[in-house]
Amino acid sequence: MKAIPADLRKKVQEIKLLLLDVDGVLTDGGIYIDDRGVESKRFDVRDGQGITLLKRAGIKVGVISGRSSGAVRRRAAELGVKLLYQGVRDKSETYERIKTRTGLKDEQIAYMGDDIMDIPILRAVGWAITVPNGWPGVRPVVDYVTEAKGGRGAVREVSELIISAQNQRKLRSPNNNNGSI
Repeated sequence: MKAIPADLRKKVQEIKLLLLDVDGVLTDGGIYIDDRGVESKRFDVRDGQGITLLKRAGIKVGVISGRSSGAVRRRAAELGVKLLYQGVRDKSETYERIKTRTGLKDEQIAYMGDDIMDIPILRAVGWAITVPNGWPGVRPVVDYVTEAKGGRGAVREVSELIISAQNQRKLRSPNNNNGSI
């Protein structure tokens, strides 16, 4: 995992919500359909652990997907992700609804996306992230490209970066005397 450049660390320290695209970010982008027409997706357990760690650290996590999937609904439920929006045609509109619902500002929100539908949100948020196997047209609008590929630990990587940056802020806070008198 690469370190966050110093100029981005302050942005990351302000994050209160991580929003995620599904296909290509939480999954490898493949859609598996069996001969009965049943769709399945592959999720990386490390990404799930990253979401759990974020939630324990007090960071909210949400999902915005252009597609609808029972597998995504089930995975979100397993992880306790309550901000779940599927079958979204206009991700920007959904993003605005999420801001209203949470009371958060753009600079307090990070978004991981990998394709053209994600660009409006990536341009709006405080910390914009993509994966190396995403559509190349997304790269010019993001702050950070993960080392791990989508569906292969990228969310875990971002989770660890957020937690690390926020722990650094807490350690340097004038109100935190780290147990000293």
